[in-house]
Amino acid sequence: MNFPGAAPSDMSSGKPRITLWPAALSFKADANQNLLDAAERSGIAVPAACRNGVCELCEARLISGGALNTRNQQLIPVTGRLMMCRTLAFSDLELETTAVMASGNNPPREFQAQVVDVRSISHDVYRVELKLPRRRELSFHAGQYLSVNLPDADPCYFSIASSPNAELIELHIQATPEWVSAQKVIDALTSGGEVTVELPNGRACLASAPDKPLLLVAAGTGFAQMKSLVDYLRETDYAQPAKLYWGVRRKEDLYLNSLAKEWEGEWAPFSYQPVVGDDEDNDWAGHHDQLVNTVLASGADWKNVEVHASGSPTMVYTLMDALIEAGLPQKAFFSDVLEYAPRT
Repeated sequence: MNFPGAAPSDMSSGKPRITLWPAALSFKADANQNLLDAAERSGIAVPAACRNGVCELCEARLISGGALNTRNQQLIPVTGRLMMCRTLAFSDLELETTAVMASGNNPPREFQAQVVDVRSISHDVYRVELKLPRRRELSFHAGQYLSVNLPDADPCYFSIASSPNAELIELHIQATPEWVSAQKVIDALTSGGEVTVELPNGRACLASAPDKPLLLVAAGTGFAQMKSLVDYLRETDYAQPAKLYWGVRRKEDLYLNSLAKEWEGEWAPFSYQPVVGDDEDNDWAGHHDQLVNTVLASGADWKNVEVHASGSPTMVYTLMDALIEAGLPQKAFFSDVLEYAPRT
């Protein structure tokens, strides 16, 4: 089997580059670092259990390059099978493994989730924690979302606010009695027991840590998706600048403002700027303009940045058009809005 477009060598840095096919994901490995550990430090989810070559969940096939089996100290032949937890690379490698999914390619599945906690964290936002059965068997990417499926009701979609490596699934649900569908979900969750969910969904996500600076833009509870991305990146070796803009109508809508400030204080690559559009009539369209103009004023190198945006279609398309006009390549702009509310 031939796989086109392998990543260029990075041996000048002394670190081999490993490319996984057909997912087309790549990462670098230190000289004495097994491939499983190196992949995980780059944010790539590889199935694993025993981590000593017995369970065979991290199996792959060597397509090209030089690799060593640390169990028997033997070279691994091309086309030979290997366990990533028991393999060192001494050149660039290409591996084939169907166990690693490309960004957004995880097939959605339905689960009965146990409601662990429902807690009000602002005047209209609830923090929900769900526990899934056989959690280690579920793989999703940072930035994806799920649906809560109640009997006799349309699915309700919410961004996953937790890292793919977290034991519990976290949601941020904005609900008031006037928002009937969201309030119905909160009422069902508060009653305890179990709820039917389907996940993962969405292609605006990260399957590995990017190799360029990140700009994250959220409006309202779009912060949940950004929290998933930040939690995930903090678990990797990501060292590029990452800046979060969080736009809300009123200051009290910054329901986890202290957490964002905590990230800024603890994680060197990260910076945070809240954008509050508090005018007399709380004009949402005007707030969009304020958020977009603040992002544009950041002075970013638009040809060398990746943007992830979460909010209403109006906000997302206003932002995307402005950034593309400023020089951002369209392929560097990611948002679920482009998938569920495409322009006609």
